[in-house]
Amino acid sequence: MKTTSNMISFCYWLLAVLTVSATSADAKELLSGHALVYALRQGGYVIYFRHATTDWSQEDQVSVEGDWTSCDPDRMRQLSDDGRTVARRIGEAIRSLKIPVGRVLSSEYCRTRETAQLMNIGSVEPTRTIMNMRVADMVGGPEAVTLRAQQHLGNPPKPGTNTVIVAHGNLMRAATGEYTDEAGAGVFIPLGAGKFRLVALLPPTTWQLLIDQFGK
Repeated sequence: MKTTSNMISFCYWLLAVLTVSATSADAKELLSGHALVYALRQGGYVIYFRHATTDWSQEDQVSVEGDWTSCDPDRMRQLSDDGRTVARRIGEAIRSLKIPVGRVLSSEYCRTRETAQLMNIGSVEPTRTIMNMRVADMVGGPEAVTLRAQQHLGNPPKPGTNTVIVAHGNLMRAATGEYTDEAGAGVFIPLGAGKFRLVALLPPTTWQLLIDQFGK
């Protein structure tokens, strides 16, 4: 009887372990710390940044196609002074950590272009294939905008480099199901044909922590 009881207890324990392992499988696949830095130094990832901190007292005034390119704070929401500082620091961290960057893509919005430019990690390519979901109807509709972003996320970069995308939180959510605060980033491994997998979700403060540990 005791042996049977022990066996039953063991089966319940094994079932519990397997259940926990299954539900935490995705979490175990996420990279952090040294493993994340090492992986990014090898290249092969797409790093999607939401633009840096903006001045929320300003509002977007988009009436016709192309209004979003304006850097006039009376017409479009722009980076705050703090946001500009954050963008520079993130770029400094990427360079200090010796993370190789190939293409740097941004949406046409001034706040995304400026974020990418201030990061100073490569020549910035503004493109309408990456766009704010709020103006999706002006550039093919929400489904087309989402699919185009997913194609970028699934497209492997040149060997030994990482692709950086600077865009919008609502597009990140639509294309990936993930979301960050301003200046946050998602790191994805591209699988081709518009497929990809999240390997890290980084608040902006993560970069300084990585420098403190691995930047020297």
